[in-house]
Amino acid sequence: MTQREIQKLKETILKEYPRLGKGDKFRFACHSGVSCFNDCCRDVNIFLTPYDVLRLKNALGITSQDFLDKYTILPIDENQKLPVVVLRMRDDEKKTCFFVSDKGCTVYDDRPWACRMYPLGLASPGEISAQLNEEFYFILKESICQGFKEDKEWTVEEWIKDQGIEKYNEFGELYKNIYTHPYLEKAPALTPQKIDMFFLASYNIDKFRDFILKSTFLDKFEIESNLLEKIKTDDEELLKFSFRWLRFALFGENTMIIKDEIKSEAIKRLEEKRKKSN
Repeated sequence: MTQREIQKLKETILKEYPRLGKGDKFRFACHSGVSCFNDCCRDVNIFLTPYDVLRLKNALGITSQDFLDKYTILPIDENQKLPVVVLRMRDDEKKTCFFVSDKGCTVYDDRPWACRMYPLGLASPGEISAQLNEEFYFILKESICQGFKEDKEWTVEEWIKDQGIEKYNEFGELYKNIYTHPYLEKAPALTPQKIDMFFLASYNIDKFRDFILKSTFLDKFEIESNLLEKIKTDDEELLKFSFRWLRFALFGENTMIIKDEIKSEAIKRLEEKRKKSN
C-alpha cells in the first residue's frame, strides 16, 4: 500500500466510518471455531511499530538486525518523510504470515499492535487529518471476517484491556510524537544521515545500544547513571531513551545534556572559524 493509498483510506475513514468512544459496544470474536480462522493472516499489510519489532525479536530470541533482515520489508515511497517497516509475508501462493500455523498465531503473546487491535482502528489527531481534533475508534469490517457474526459483545475499553494493548499504546505515543512532529512538515527533507539515525534508534534497537555503548557517544553526552545501567540490558528502557535521543538528533530539541568540555570545544571551533572568515 502506497502513501497515497494510505492517505485515501484515512480520508474515507474520516468521512464515512462511524466514530466510537471507549464506552461504545461491538460484537466480535476470533477463535478456531470461526470458519475464517487464520484467513486474515494472509496477504496483508502489517505496519510494525518499533515496539512491535522489539517484542517480536525478543520472542524469537534473535537480534533486531536479524529480525529486520528476515521478516520485514521497507516500502519505498517518495512521499514518505521517514521509513516504515512492514511485516514480510511468505513467498507462497497465499502470501501467508511467517508466524501463523494451523493452530493460530505462534507469537500470539507478542503479536503486533495492528493484530491486537483488529477489528478496531484508531484515528489520531495529526496522524490522519488536520480536520481531526480528537482521536476516535472505528470498526474495520472486512467481508472475509466471520467474527462479527459471533455473540460476544465488548466495549472498546474492554477490548483494549483484554488484548493487552495499553503497553503498546504507551510506546506508540512516544513513536507518534516523532513521526507526526511539526518539524517534518515545516522543514526540508531530512538528510540521509538523519533518516539512517531514525531507523537505527527506532527499529534496530540492538545496534542502537552498540552505538551508545561502543562509540564516542558517552564521551559527548551525559546520561543519568541509573538510566545507563538500565539501557545496557533493558530493551524497553532503551527504546524510551531512543525517542528522547531522536528528538535531539532530528529536531534539535533540548532533550540531551552535552558535556561541558564538548560545548567548550564547539565554541572554540566556531570562534576560530569566525576569525578566519574575517
